[in-house]
Amino acid sequence: MIVGAGPAGLFQVFELGLLEIKAHVIDSLPYPGGQCIELYPDKPIYDIPALPVCTGRELVGSLLKQIEPFVEPGGANFHLGQEVSELQQLPDGRFALATNKGQRFVSKTIFIAAGVGAFQPRPLRIDGLDRYRDRQLFYRVKNPADFAGKRLVIVGGDDVALDWALHFANDSPHRASSVTLVHRRENLQAAAPSLAEMKALCQSGQLEFVVGQVSACEEKNGEMSALQVTGPDGSTRRLPADRLLVFLGLSPKLGPIAHWGLDMERKQLRVDTEKFSTNVPGIFAVGDINTYPGKKKLILCGFHECTLAAFGAAPFIFPDKTVQLQYTTTSSRLHKALGVEAPGADKPDSAGLGKQE
Repeated sequence: MIVGAGPAGLFQVFELGLLEIKAHVIDSLPYPGGQCIELYPDKPIYDIPALPVCTGRELVGSLLKQIEPFVEPGGANFHLGQEVSELQQLPDGRFALATNKGQRFVSKTIFIAAGVGAFQPRPLRIDGLDRYRDRQLFYRVKNPADFAGKRLVIVGGDDVALDWALHFANDSPHRASSVTLVHRRENLQAAAPSLAEMKALCQSGQLEFVVGQVSACEEKNGEMSALQVTGPDGSTRRLPADRLLVFLGLSPKLGPIAHWGLDMERKQLRVDTEKFSTNVPGIFAVGDINTYPGKKKLILCGFHECTLAAFGAAPFIFPDKTVQLQYTTTSSRLHKALGVEAPGADKPDSAGLGKQE
């Protein structure tokens, strides 16, 4: 059982699949990808080995493609939009899990790849505002077409807020009738090219930038019609608004994992660096959720951790088998598992997985 469908969780499916271990994946988000999809889906990543540059969305797409041989009907099941709410160890050493959606599982091993926890958007706390949520108030863009031709106000000062402001202000199929970006400070935490583009759009009148904080909302005929923004000098300005996008960051919540009896340090799980196992035998932790001397919170480090965790878990799955390293370049067994044929497939391995009967 893998808890978390970010890059580490997805690659864990692959590493387990190579060892003939099937996996179920649970994630609180309604789609796989974790932080890559929530925080920087279209931002470039430059430190993935052999990929000079890719976006978060492209990385997740490649990982999903890579694990296809191990996904249903013959392998991994994804259980999205739910969290593990209960965990207990059975007398035989296996683990019983239940989700907040009522699903139940029994597993010999658990891989926690939950990043920094389940992400929840930080809300804009204005009296009466929440009644418009998912109608006029949004904390993420699911369908850009919903904002086309609308009077759009975007609250936030990071790359995500600015990128969407630029998208809806530019001549795109989703262009809004007006776009106003609101941030509490003059300075934005965004990339220099985006800031330059923002300046040009403001000069042309396609985008407006307002320094201040939303202090109230107005309603007309049961719909949000305008927002009141209070500036640093205490003055209030009225902004007509049909749609409101809020990007105040995401608040990670560790949730029930914090109560599973695992050794923790500053909301991270302590692991060894041989198998990336926790203090509970059979429970492993990979990616940003774990900590150990020299830990670096990088995606590529998480991939390494997944490999060792898979080999560390194999004795729990195959207690009577000897699991040895094989190479995807030469192993006929791995080629069969991956559904590929390669030159040299019949050559002997330097090492092999113990015979499975």
